[in-house]
Amino acid sequence: MRRREYDEDDVRVRPGKGSRPRTRLRPAHEAAVPGFVVAVDRGRYTVLTGRGIHETGPSTVITAMKARELGRKGIVVGDEVALVGDTSGKPDSLARIVRREERRSMLRRSAEDYDEVERPVVANADQLVIVTALADPPPRPRMIDRLLVAAFDADIDPLLCLTKADLADPDELISLYEPLGVRHITVRRGGDLSELRDQLTGRVSVLVGHSGVGKSTLVNALVPTAGRAVSHVNAVTGRGRHTSTSAVALELPDGGWIIDTPGVRSFGLGHVEIDNVLVAFPDFNEAAVDCPKGCNHLGDGCALDRFVAEGHGDPARLVSLRRLLSSREGSPDDD
Repeated sequence: MRRREYDEDDVRVRPGKGSRPRTRLRPAHEAAVPGFVVAVDRGRYTVLTGRGIHETGPSTVITAMKARELGRKGIVVGDEVALVGDTSGKPDSLARIVRREERRSMLRRSAEDYDEVERPVVANADQLVIVTALADPPPRPRMIDRLLVAAFDADIDPLLCLTKADLADPDELISLYEPLGVRHITVRRGGDLSELRDQLTGRVSVLVGHSGVGKSTLVNALVPTAGRAVSHVNAVTGRGRHTSTSAVALELPDGGWIIDTPGVRSFGLGHVEIDNVLVAFPDFNEAAVDCPKGCNHLGDGCALDRFVAEGHGDPARLVSLRRLLSSREGSPDDD
């Protein structure tokens, strides 16, 4: 009997990881269900489906996870997404987010002013409501300026909401921002919120402010079912305790959404180009044209000094601008 001869074709090799041919083609997911992210919690996304963000009518609340095919593409509150899988919204059901639609706007911040890594806060907001108390705790104009810079950078309309107007006169603070054309409203504790509701109705608004300014109190008054925790201001430090731990979108009874964010003690602008910082200070734009080439608006020879000295600009505004520019380059910020 002739002995069989073996060659390499007879050797069986167990396929290893990655041996399966890959393709760059990805499912189109043409039947995916559109949705709007209203909350994010430890890798799980709460998504509203059944109608658009600016529409009214019945909707379904779905819990979803991000599909692996999205890679490192982040999903935040306000994102419009597409889902597949179990989109019934039943208990213990889980869908997959397979696509993030193009964002119309993105509010961003960095951990520190010298850190250029941006951290997305909220997507697709129409306006940024800067919530500031007039007293208890006292207002922080430099924080307001920072948030204005972030709003201009994100192409979001700013609205200054001054709370606790029964404790202090708002005129001095308002006078700093009226020349900039920044809209403002004042709110008294327990007072009428009709003016604020008018500004919010039909829009997607993100509320930002440092702890203790009354942001959660406003949210609970605007959306009675919100149930956001409320804290008191420390009498010694003048600061409040963080009560909101994550951003959440809440639907307003008369239409529109408000996105409540955790209280902030700083708002880094490391992701914002230095030239864009000046955009939030249009009262200095015309004078900056006369600055020397490459002027950083911090040193000698800056035309803004002459502009202010001649009485055309507010010295306090120039100080605030220069603090922003200095902190953007890594200097400490003691707002």
